[in-house]
Amino acid sequence: MKKLIVPAEVKICATCSFWDGHRRVDSELRLVVVEEDCRGECLVQSKVSSALSDLRHGSACLWEHLAPDEPLGDS
Repeated sequence: MKKLIVPAEVKICATCSFWDGHRRVDSELRLVVVEEDCRGECLVQSKVSSALSDLRHGSACLWEHLAPDEPLGDS
């Protein structure tokens, strides 16, 4: 089974916080590692999708970056 290393900024299902599939995330290097044929559930659309589905043209997609939120400053 081939594993793919993808920059976290690439808009595919595996890099979206709403995708519930098997992946390994390295937040320090900003990389996501998935198996080539990995599938998981899109929690927004409630359907199974490939980790490598291209989301740049998905009209029903609410892609959200995996990076942690920036801390809020005291106002």
